[in-house]
Amino acid sequence: MDLRETRRWLDGHLNLEAGTVTAGVVDDLSLDRMRSLVEVLGDPQTAYPVIHLTGTNGKGSTARMLEALLRGHGLSVGLYTSPHLQTLNERLVWDGRPIPDEELVEVFEELASLEPLVEGEPTWFELVTGAAFAWFAQQAVDVAVVEVGLLGRYDATNVADGLIAVVTNVGQDHTDGVEGWGEAIAEEKAGIIKAGSTLVLGETDGELQKIFEAEGPERTWRRDRDFAAENNRVAVGGRVLDVRTPAGRLEDVFLPVHGAHQGENLALAVAAAEAFFDRPLDPEVVGEALAGLKIPGRFEIMGREPLIVLDGAHNPDAMTALTTTLHDDFAAVPSTVVVLGMLRGRDPDAMIEALELTPYDVVIATTPPSPRARPAAEVADAVLRAGLEVEVVPDVADALDRARGIATDEDRIIVTGSLYVVGAARAALT
Repeated sequence: MDLRETRRWLDGHLNLEAGTVTAGVVDDLSLDRMRSLVEVLGDPQTAYPVIHLTGTNGKGSTARMLEALLRGHGLSVGLYTSPHLQTLNERLVWDGRPIPDEELVEVFEELASLEPLVEGEPTWFELVTGAAFAWFAQQAVDVAVVEVGLLGRYDATNVADGLIAVVTNVGQDHTDGVEGWGEAIAEEKAGIIKAGSTLVLGETDGELQKIFEAEGPERTWRRDRDFAAENNRVAVGGRVLDVRTPAGRLEDVFLPVHGAHQGENLALAVAAAEAFFDRPLDPEVVGEALAGLKIPGRFEIMGREPLIVLDGAHNPDAMTALTTTLHDDFAAVPSTVVVLGMLRGRDPDAMIEALELTPYDVVIATTPPSPRARPAAEVADAVLRAGLEVEVVPDVADALDRARGIATDEDRIIVTGSLYVVGAARAALT
C-alpha cells in the first residue's frame, strides 16, 4: 500500500472520534477487540514501561513536557497523543520526531495483514493505537508516554499497564451534566490505575481523589500535598516557576509556553518523571530539556502585528484558561477578533461567556472540519445571545482570512473552540 491506500483502508473502519461518548454510559464499550489486536501483534505494549495520562484538560501539554524531560535525561521515548492537528503522523512520535510516511505505511500494512486474526473488527482508533504500540516496540524505546484518547477505563490505550498513571484533572466534558457527573468521569478516568503503579494525581477535589485512590495504586502523589507549582509568574516568552516534589525543589524553571495553567502541567510532568526514575531530576537537564519545548495548538503564537494565537480550548474550563492567559501574559489591545468553531456536545453559551469579550470585539463563527461539527450558524446564534458582533464564515481558512482583514496591527486574532479548527487554521498559516 502507499500512503493514500493506507489512509483509505484505515478510514474504512468505524471512527468513534466522529461520535460522542458520555462518562458513565459505557455499556457498549469493551477492550476485548483491542486485547485481541495486541495479542495478534505479540503484545508490543509489554515490551517497554508505559506512563499513562488522562484528564479533562492539560493531558496533551503534560505529555509533551514529560516526554521532553525523559528525553533530556537520556532515554529513548515514544509519545502517543490524540487528536492530531494536521497529519496522522503527529500521533506517533519517537524521540521528538513524528513517524515517517514510509514507516507509517509499513506498520499499517502489518496490521492489515493480521486483521483477519482479530476477534471482531477493530475501530479506527484501536488500529492507530495498535500501530503506536507496535512501532514503539520496533524502535526499542526505553519508555512510552501514552495519552488516553477518551476517558480511560475503556479507552483502547488501557490494554497497557501504566507503571505511572497521571491524572491532570476532572472537568465537565463528555458528560450529560446530571447530578454525579464528576464522580462518573472520575470513575472512568480512574480505570487507567493498575495494581503496583504510582498515581500522580492533579485533581484536588477530596471526594474525587478517593475514587482514584480506591483503584489501589502502590503510592499516590497528590497535587498541593506532594507536588506543586509555586511562584508561578509571567516571564518574557513564557513562565518562570518553582516546582516542589517529594524529592525536593526545582527553582526558577523557565517554561517557554504561556499560561499559569501550563506551570501546573509542568509540576505534574516533573512529578511523573521523578516517580518514573524514583529520584530527583537534574536541574540543569530540566532547563535544557524544556528550552526547546513546543506545544502545537496550545496558545501557539503564529504571527505578530496582529498577534495571532491558536488555542484548542474545547470546553469552558479550557476557555477560561485561555482568557486568563490573555489577561495575565499580554497587554490590553483595542479589540480582539475571535475565529470560533466548536463540536456538538459543547455548551456554546458557556464557552462564549468564558471568553469575556467586550462590545469592541468581533467573533467570526466557523465550522470545524469534523463530522461532529456544530454548524457556524448555531455558534453565531450563541454569540448574538451574548450581545456581541458576529459574522458567519463556515470555512476555517476563509474565516481566518476575514479575521486578518478586520484586525489592525494593534489588535489580536484568537482561533479557538476546537483542535479541529486550530488544525485547519494552522494548515492555512504554514
